[in-house]
Amino acid sequence: MILTPIPRDRLAAALDRFAAQLDDPGPQTAFTSIRATAPERASGEVAERHRQQAIAIARQFGVPVHPAGTHPPFNWDGTALDGDTEAYVILHEVAHFVLAPPERRRLIDFGLGPGPDTRERIAAEHAAVLPLLQRETDEAEASLLGILSEAALDQPALASFLDQNWLEGLERSAARHFSDVFERLRRRGLAEIALPLDRASQCAAL
Repeated sequence: MILTPIPRDRLAAALDRFAAQLDDPGPQTAFTSIRATAPERASGEVAERHRQQAIAIARQFGVPVHPAGTHPPFNWDGTALDGDTEAYVILHEVAHFVLAPPERRRLIDFGLGPGPDTRERIAAEHAAVLPLLQRETDEAEASLLGILSEAALDQPALASFLDQNWLEGLERSAARHFSDVFERLRRRGLAEIALPLDRASQCAAL
């Protein structure tokens, strides 16, 4: 949910201001790839193609996916992810899987507590093992990694960028926060994992 919606006629100017505050080439390139995508979610056949691409990415990274029609109460139940959801949700969960150590991969919602789509919220909260500040750090990293994956697949990464509030605090700390999270991903060797052009082109052909 967008905390501070930006009217569509002001979006380009807001994105320009954000870009102008990015000082380093890595974050600049990452943001350029995000901005080049659509600001609205896909629908119909396009959305289904995106979902299939996201499932293919999950499998390439060794992430188990529940069979169609399973309807688990969690996006990730400790054994497999829910494939009957939107592409951006799948890519976000794949990002959590990549970021999580093996012991958290066995936990509901990766031990981070309930997410926006979690239906059995009490169970997810009981499975949480990280304190709030570390949860927020992990969520920011998974958010950006998932968005970069969307951009690599030419899916609506900008829509996720807006929905996940990366422009919040535009005049204060938004660009610095983006750069800091990108740098953490880069130090872990993950900033480029979302941008393998051969992987993206293979999935685009599905």
